[in-house]
Amino acid sequence: MSPNLLAILPLLLTLVLALWLRRTLVALGVGILSGALIIAHFDIVQSLGYLLEIGAKQFYCQGAWQWWHLNVLMAMLLLGSMTQLLARSGAVEQFGDWLYRRIRTGRQARIGVVLLGWLVFIDGIFSCLAVGHVCQPLSQRYGIRQTQLAYLVDSNASPLCSLLPFSSWGPYVMALLAGLSFLPVSALEAFIDVALFNFYAITTLGLSLIMAWFGMGFRSIDNTVLAAEPVEPSLTPSQGNPWLLAIPMLTLLCASVGLTLWSGAQQVPSWDVSAWLAKADIGAAMRDACLLSTLVTLVLLMLSGRSIGKLLADLVHGVRMIAFAIAILLCTWMIGAVIQDLGVASLLAAWAKLYLSPSLLVAGMFLLCAIMAFATGSSWGTFAIMIPIGGEIAHNMDVSLLLPVLSAVMAGSVFGDHCSPISDTSVLSATSSGCLPHDHVVTQLPFALIGAGAALVGFQLVNLSVATLFVWFGVIGTALGLLALMTRFYPPWLSARSQTS
Repeated sequence: MSPNLLAILPLLLTLVLALWLRRTLVALGVGILSGALIIAHFDIVQSLGYLLEIGAKQFYCQGAWQWWHLNVLMAMLLLGSMTQLLARSGAVEQFGDWLYRRIRTGRQARIGVVLLGWLVFIDGIFSCLAVGHVCQPLSQRYGIRQTQLAYLVDSNASPLCSLLPFSSWGPYVMALLAGLSFLPVSALEAFIDVALFNFYAITTLGLSLIMAWFGMGFRSIDNTVLAAEPVEPSLTPSQGNPWLLAIPMLTLLCASVGLTLWSGAQQVPSWDVSAWLAKADIGAAMRDACLLSTLVTLVLLMLSGRSIGKLLADLVHGVRMIAFAIAILLCTWMIGAVIQDLGVASLLAAWAKLYLSPSLLVAGMFLLCAIMAFATGSSWGTFAIMIPIGGEIAHNMDVSLLLPVLSAVMAGSVFGDHCSPISDTSVLSATSSGCLPHDHVVTQLPFALIGAGAALVGFQLVNLSVATLFVWFGVIGTALGLLALMTRFYPPWLSARSQTS
């Protein structure tokens, strides 16, 4: 077997097993072990040493603690504990009783999930955790299936973050853009221009609104239609108390924004909000916001009469519930390190230079980045590799296509990460929504492919120098046409009539 094929083997094993066995943790473990064996030339002792090394590096590397990873894990534990506190104490039920008098249909509930995702815009992982955990019990009450909730959560997390310079993605991407010496505009201007042509992210947000409005169904693995069942209110519903849930959530949102800006303001002497965001410590802000909101939740529940013993039991249950997601997240980080050491991303980028035609440059770059992000499960890793390489290729081939190529890199990376069964956001969207990662990936894929098809048409039209207005007509028309075709020829999957409005 050639070295190139041998390097790709762990990825193929991971993806095939994840889709076949429906056991993401097993698939990731096989991928990590096979990659370690290849890197160590099939020496078992060296392979074990390598595994211990990359495992330790996720927390401590080159004399420094990896605070981003540590902060994400602590935030996950705190969010898991907080949501169990709210669920087991009856806070969510009381919020539902209060909400019952204001939300009358499944449509309103689904739109609410989307809008909450838009409010929690700071980070993709943060959005997946917060929206999924908080909306899961509410979704059960209003007839939203778990796979549908996972789709709405995932589709309004990373795609939205990729469009906003004020999210955690903005400073990271702008730093990569600033490294391109031939960039004709500032990094912030380039980010905005790139976001305006991120056809996949924009189409995905639009499709999620359509799915939420019409309540189109999801097919389960055993080929039965997952139709939402109407939930009838009781004859005399209680008034409910929204504040036991609303105050912790508002604390979480306000503290996230405030602490993010504060951490950046400590590093920048001027009153420049964009500079604050560029210097902000997103991980620490996310951790501290989760800690503050958890403490607020504990205080509120104690004041409401819940005993300390029950609160401690709720905290332990929350840690147990989130342990599986943490295990998968750790494995995704480890397999990312294995993939990087195997040089798979660089190999795919080298193939692009050899085989991409100038007439297909933008659309081809979208497909290449989609494959890389799908295989690696990392949009940020694909950004790091392909923004410099894609920019260099476009600069050498046709400088007028520089920004469209960078848009294609962003869009393809988000699409690939959105569909990947080893992506942290895919896994967290599923687990926080209460469904299996495999089920989420399979049921989300048709809608992601609609967005990708529309984006592919748009990028090819840009490559052909079609006017921007007609490009957007092509993107929107393609997305709606594909959705109509799927509804017409595969109604069990998309039948709006099978859902309650």
